[in-house]
Amino acid sequence: MSPGAAASAARSPLRRRPFALLWAGALVSDLGDWMLLIGLPVFVFQLTGSALTTSTVFVAELIPALILGQVGGVLVDRWDRRRILVVASLLQAVLLLPLLAVDSADRLWIVYLVAAAQSALARVCSPATAALIPALVPRDELASANAMNAVGASLARLAGSPLGGLAVQLLGLGGIVVLDAATFVVSALFVAAIRVPAAAATSASVADGAPGPARAVRPHLVADWVDGLRTILRTPRLGPAIAIGAASQVAQGIFVVLFVVFVLDVLRADGAAVGLIRGVQAIGGIAAGIGIGMLHGRVSNRALVGWGFIVFGAIALLTWNLSAVTDAVPVYVLLFMIVGVPAVATSVGLQSLIQAITPPSHLGRVFAAFETGAGALQAVGVVIAGALADRLGVLPILNVQGSIYVLCGAAALVFLRERDAGRTGRAT
Repeated sequence: MSPGAAASAARSPLRRRPFALLWAGALVSDLGDWMLLIGLPVFVFQLTGSALTTSTVFVAELIPALILGQVGGVLVDRWDRRRILVVASLLQAVLLLPLLAVDSADRLWIVYLVAAAQSALARVCSPATAALIPALVPRDELASANAMNAVGASLARLAGSPLGGLAVQLLGLGGIVVLDAATFVVSALFVAAIRVPAAAATSASVADGAPGPARAVRPHLVADWVDGLRTILRTPRLGPAIAIGAASQVAQGIFVVLFVVFVLDVLRADGAAVGLIRGVQAIGGIAAGIGIGMLHGRVSNRALVGWGFIVFGAIALLTWNLSAVTDAVPVYVLLFMIVGVPAVATSVGLQSLIQAITPPSHLGRVFAAFETGAGALQAVGVVIAGALADRLGVLPILNVQGSIYVLCGAAALVFLRERDAGRTGRAT
């Protein structure tokens, strides 16, 4: 390798101003989102005293995610992705403000409408961000860029979760709303300052062989959506990658329902332990993100996905079954810190693989299809856990959850094997 090539390989994506602006905007926005994610359910529960009512906030967020996800992906591929993020962030800031009027249980309908609107806009922002990254960094820096995003998300989670709980006690819901709205505005300003390289923008518009202007005016949303599904089916390894990633969300759905039960009933701990154990996973995520970023693509995405899922599942199985030996909370805090490493490795590998093998003109649709499928299968996991936990017990179902991750990892190692080295000599 020449000195120039070595210097390029060692370069951090954060040294590229456009990506650094996108990263900073996402960090600020995620920080506010975690504050609201923690603070809003706490506020609703304090207002109503009903766990069932509190849970319906999450249902209100899920419905638009499943219905509008595919439309959002098509729009991302039609419009300027940077402008989409700017406009969507500003709309999110404005649409938070009606929450300031919620001061009694009979106005909870406002909470549902705001939650649904925020979720719908997020279904546009997420694929837009994922699709914009390949235009801001070279192909050989995709894994490092996604790893840095994972670090930012983990930092936001680590700081935003306790801040949300503190803010709702000190400032009330109104204070959280103002803070979260401010983060959306700041995020919009960061993204607005991004200048996408002209070569990247041009290649994205013509990558499917069609002239840019002709694509832009194609009138049929359904036709674009179907074209996105065909792209998934005809692109080598793309279909299996999306299917494996989405299938893993069945396990995540099981976890969402049964983790709290595991801590409270099996470990006989309290609510503070629930928050502590769940939150420390971000520490492992930060370590993994930094480590993967330093590797600069020297580990294949297939290996990150496959072994990441297998190690994650193995640690999950150890965690659940260790409860027969000890219920000491510090033990589970340590295990959840460790499991953050394979969790981020899997996420980075999967996103990098999809970005690397998807035509740039179809990235929005492909990521939207992935997220919609993942959301639907996560809902399946939630239903399975809720329906069977009382009959079969918590631990047997959690063992199924861990086993699903191991099977997904094995499937990734088998079905994502084709031409790992790639035509450019770089492993994907």
